[in-house]
Amino acid sequence: MTETESPAAPSSPATDPAPRRLTRPDGATIAYHQQTGKGPGVIFVHGFMSDMSGGKALFLEHWARRAGRAFVRFDQRGHGASDGRFEDGTIGAWADDLIQVIDHVTEGPQVIVGSSMGGWLMLLAALARPERVAGLVGIAAAPDFTEELVWTAFSPEERATLERDGVLHVPSEYDDQPYPITHALIQDGRQHLLLNGPIPIRCPVRLIQGMQDASVPWRTAQRLLDQLDSDDVEVTLVKAGDHRLSDLHDLARLESVLNGVLARLD
Repeated sequence: MTETESPAAPSSPATDPAPRRLTRPDGATIAYHQQTGKGPGVIFVHGFMSDMSGGKALFLEHWARRAGRAFVRFDQRGHGASDGRFEDGTIGAWADDLIQVIDHVTEGPQVIVGSSMGGWLMLLAALARPERVAGLVGIAAAPDFTEELVWTAFSPEERATLERDGVLHVPSEYDDQPYPITHALIQDGRQHLLLNGPIPIRCPVRLIQGMQDASVPWRTAQRLLDQLDSDDVEVTLVKAGDHRLSDLHDLARLESVLNGVLARLD
């Protein structure tokens, strides 16, 4: 479930200014970049073991600058420039980071763009802040992945190791280094599962999903379509699309979908 990004973006993290810092109630800080502009604002939420310097985040920042649109990208705790260890993160904690950004960095209605795990977090934020979240755009959205794509893929021996040691290091298809899956991540994820019942989100939702995605089954988007209460849900299936959906034509599609949501809200 790790998510890497192609370099197909108009700017580079090497040229980023120092991020701003939002101090959480526990004293740790969330690193973020913010651009002022007209509303509704847009927030980009990165995926598992990714960060705010990926191609989609930088592309959207450039788009927002051209459009004069308010925009925020940030690193969840344990990712990128934010405080904390990755191993201490959970779905609930990362969702709370997004809620902290909504509450303390942005003003007015927001459209959240969530990539991979960020698609799960955006749904949780919409449930927690329905009065602030005006629309959602999911890119290979991965709700419930800790249970359906991680836990169920483990062998009995791997599950026993995870329960005994509290952590299991899993090979990554995107990186030479294995990544840690903690027992706390699995246990906490079970408190935030969404796909087994109605999801009381009623704002416009757009889901973009590659059918060649090796990380998130494309039918996950169809299941979300079925479970969301909103009548305004559209799914775009990309027959040759992979998990990242960050090539130039993918970014152009994302821009078109996001502009459509914003035009509807305007």
